[in-house]
Amino acid sequence: MAPRVTILIVDDSSILRHSIRACIEENSPWHVCGEAENGKIAVEKVMELRPDLVLLDLSMPVMNGLDASRRIASVSPRTIMVMFTMHKSLQLVKSAKSIGIKAVLCKSDGDLDHLIDSIKGYLDPDPSPAV
Repeated sequence: MAPRVTILIVDDSSILRHSIRACIEENSPWHVCGEAENGKIAVEKVMELRPDLVLLDLSMPVMNGLDASRRIASVSPRTIMVMFTMHKSLQLVKSAKSIGIKAVLCKSDGDLDHLIDSIKGYLDPDPSPAV
């Protein structure tokens, strides 16, 4: 049996964090190992929990998503990072990619199902068909 994939959700909105958690736990085999309301706490949680993937917002108090991702990349280089934000732009995508963020997804793209499908591509880049 493959190890369980762990995800840390980082967003200053507790409502959004809880919605994302529920969506992930109801629609995937992944485990949400923690939540953080700002980038500083996210870095601390990454060092403590060592999640496989961090889903983080851009605009947060204390430390924004880009600054947090720079620190996460240095303390846990194998952790996959995906940004989920309202402020998607070409410049943000370029900055995010240069830090090591795999994707910048837009919160306004609709329901959370697209988030699950997008994350799936980064966690299972080459899924083998079941035999």
